[in-house]
Amino acid sequence: MGDEKRRGLRIILLAGAVAVAVGLFVALGPPQLLAKSETPEFCASCHIHEAHYEAWFHQGAHRRKACVDCHLPNDNMPEHYVWKSIDGMKDVVLFNAGRVPDDIRITEHGREVVQRNCIRCHEDTVEMINQERNCTDCHRRIMHKRSGAIETK
Repeated sequence: MGDEKRRGLRIILLAGAVAVAVGLFVALGPPQLLAKSETPEFCASCHIHEAHYEAWFHQGAHRRKACVDCHLPNDNMPEHYVWKSIDGMKDVVLFNAGRVPDDIRITEHGREVVQRNCIRCHEDTVEMINQERNCTDCHRRIMHKRSGAIETK
């Protein structure tokens, strides 16, 4: 085996070892990093989501749920973490690029995820109703901007 091939193999093995180390650090690293990143307080740590956190905090029954319970797919773990990564990186990029809109709106994918999670959590209650209609069409106060004593735009 030539020196170039050995060097290439070493680089590949080193890159693989670094990838494994980073993966282990993220999964097991700073005490409960993964668990902490699933809490509402973590989501609210970015000032972009402070108003959403306040609305959630004062909204009643769903206050016992974390942001990820509604806003991330929860059908299977790989899909959950893939979308957690996508949404988290999108938030980081928009924030650091100074491109965060004043009025944050949920995406169409986000609406679908929330709808599936509503049905998943309230499965027994909604089995006899039209599940194609968005739950938030009737339950407007569940949406962050419409919770609390006064409904806002």
